[in-house]
Amino acid sequence: MMTNLFSVFDPSSGVGMSFNWVSFGVGFFMFPMNKWGLTSRSGSWLTFILGKLYSEVKPIFSIKGSVTSLMFMAMFLFIIMNNMMGLIPYIFTATSHLAVTLSLALPMWLGYFSYGWVSNMKWMLAHLMPQGTPIVLMPFMVIIESVSSLIRPATLAVRLMANMIAGHLLLTLVSNAVYIFNFNSVLSVVTLQILLVVLEVAVAAIQAYVFVVLSVLYSSEI
Repeated sequence: MMTNLFSVFDPSSGVGMSFNWVSFGVGFFMFPMNKWGLTSRSGSWLTFILGKLYSEVKPIFSIKGSVTSLMFMAMFLFIIMNNMMGLIPYIFTATSHLAVTLSLALPMWLGYFSYGWVSNMKWMLAHLMPQGTPIVLMPFMVIIESVSSLIRPATLAVRLMANMIAGHLLLTLVSNAVYIFNFNSVLSVVTLQILLVVLEVAVAAIQAYVFVVLSVLYSSEI
């Protein structure tokens, strides 16, 4: 039972040859090439979403970090595309693996963290000591703030991975209930599945938004 339940997260599963990781970027090929260069409804819709996201995170950007806004917009598009692709039946969810989510969070954090300590060490040291901290608590606050800074990429990666795994496991468990209940309960199970899919669509969009906003927030401290 547990093997079948978690087999949807197994990247080596497949018939003959594994095509699971194709979903990692196949979503971008769903748009015709002319959609990226010409004005269209899908392009306008995508521009509208990215514009709204930029207006949300623009106040958080630092003066130096605002030039990297395109990188964060691309990250949002990549994450939400992979999250949505994972909701299609028989499509592998790449963002449900820690290797993928950590690969997104760790290089971003490491780049900003290293740049901050090299270019402005005094500012980074000031972040370890919140203003107004009592003298007795200063050593503990330095340790707490240091640990908090070091675990940031792990929290970003685990949050995204855990939400993707939890939603898919819930859908799998509810779908298995069809074999347990009688025919009269099938309608209730199907209705619950539809509601869960709608919830998963919302979670996929929200998690992409949270990932990008927190990344921008961390980078603004440099």
